[in-house]
Amino acid sequence: MAKQGFELRTTAVSTAINQANTTSSSRKAFEPLDDDGHLARLGKRPLLTRSFGFMSILGFSCSSLISWEGILVTSVGSLKNGGPAGVVWGFLINWIGMLSTFVAIAELASIAPTVGGQYHWVAMMAPKSCSSFLTYLTAWLTVVAWQFFACSTGFLLATITQGIVLLANSNYVPQTWHTVLLIWAIMLFAVVLNSTTSRALANFEGLVLIVHLVGFFCVLIPLVYFAPHREPAFVFTTFLNGGGWESQAVSFFIGLPTTAMSLLGADSAVHMSEEIQSAATVVPQALIYTIMINGTLALAMAIAMIFSIGDLEAALNAEATLFYPFLEIFHSAVKSTAGACIMASIILIMGIASGVGVYASASRMLWSFSRDRGMPGHKYLFRLSKNSLPVPAILVTLVITILLSLIVLGSSVAFSALLSLTVAALYSTYLLVCILLLWRRLDGSIAHPSDYSLDTSRLTWGPWRLAEPLGTINNGFACIYLGFMLFWSFWPPITPTTPKTANFSVLILGAVVLFSLLWYIVRARHSFRGPLREVDVGAMPR
Repeated sequence: MAKQGFELRTTAVSTAINQANTTSSSRKAFEPLDDDGHLARLGKRPLLTRSFGFMSILGFSCSSLISWEGILVTSVGSLKNGGPAGVVWGFLINWIGMLSTFVAIAELASIAPTVGGQYHWVAMMAPKSCSSFLTYLTAWLTVVAWQFFACSTGFLLATITQGIVLLANSNYVPQTWHTVLLIWAIMLFAVVLNSTTSRALANFEGLVLIVHLVGFFCVLIPLVYFAPHREPAFVFTTFLNGGGWESQAVSFFIGLPTTAMSLLGADSAVHMSEEIQSAATVVPQALIYTIMINGTLALAMAIAMIFSIGDLEAALNAEATLFYPFLEIFHSAVKSTAGACIMASIILIMGIASGVGVYASASRMLWSFSRDRGMPGHKYLFRLSKNSLPVPAILVTLVITILLSLIVLGSSVAFSALLSLTVAALYSTYLLVCILLLWRRLDGSIAHPSDYSLDTSRLTWGPWRLAEPLGTINNGFACIYLGFMLFWSFWPPITPTTPKTANFSVLILGAVVLFSLLWYIVRARHSFRGPLREVDVGAMPR
């Protein structure tokens, strides 16, 4: 368990706590703790290596989110339910809502920069009467969401690969077992890179940020330059009701969650907190910059894509022939198969880089919950390699991906429900922590940084937060947005609904909640009390 690394850092932790203890009673101005001091106050040992700085974690977060690439892949749902204008206005609504949400999450990340993220914050803010169970449920939802996110990412990349092959060779006949093998190969790359060193991962993510920005222009410029442009009215005022709903408004709202998928997973930086230098300030900054940068690029790409649609019906029909409409849009825009394949390959490369980040976050979340003895087999999953990496958690994530990907052999429709579940599960955790933060804000139980103390039962604002009353207003708006989106995420895309078109996310989410409830009653309630305190601040020498 990387004992040597921990022993080398014990002195640093002791020094941080000694400094905090010494000054806590005498200082008149807020003097923030260092990273190890923050962890010690939260009761956690510094076991992971802090190799990420601001730029590398910004690259990590941007590549995990890949919004401008993602809007090309996920926009098909909004094109059917909402139409061209539904994609543009739907993304703008989600961008504003997610920015509001992650401002609140950034405040929490500044208060407690820990890998556990949402479930650790719930443990800090929830009433004592239900704290353990809410913490346990939040942890399960976050773990499951990221595991399904990892597998869904592999599925999207595998089908994009098959779509590119189909575009280049119309004689290719895609098979489901091809999809499964591609998922395994792509995710194996993510596992190998995540199992090297933390420094190698940080350097890789810094490079990916450059590719992410350069690739945007490599796709945007030929798309805009070569494609015949539609009129502005087609882009901003043309709505479609492809789902057969009773009103255009209902159709638009049902299409909203699909554009939100391109902004999903920005909390990936949160789950890397214990590998980031100056995490209490860098993580919030990375979250906000990621949403701003990716949102700007994605909105520009969405508008460019809609302007470049030559035949909307042909683009929508391409879902059945090429898997994704954007491949047909590229081909009709540049009028070159080779050019369209090169443009699509940039999306694929960035998607593979995204898989690396998603796997890192999924494995860290699994490791964190195991550290607090919440997962079955936690003793094995909590182990670290000699490079202070959670390799057992990474390998188990790969095994879960392999097992879940077998669903594709039976039904790709059933497998697609996993991506819908990811949205519902993560939105549920975001909503819970935002509600609790708003409650704590309103009852005044979060102390000002100048009143900082080592009393771990007392909530204290971190070095990054939104000034009042904007903080409370933003927090309330985030709760409204998340509740609204969570409601529409459970709706099926078409009416009347059949087993092939049903949205099974509510069923799967209910199954996850039921399983966590039963496991909590049978086993976990006897051993799980929330985040474990591995370091006793009061017992540290002064």
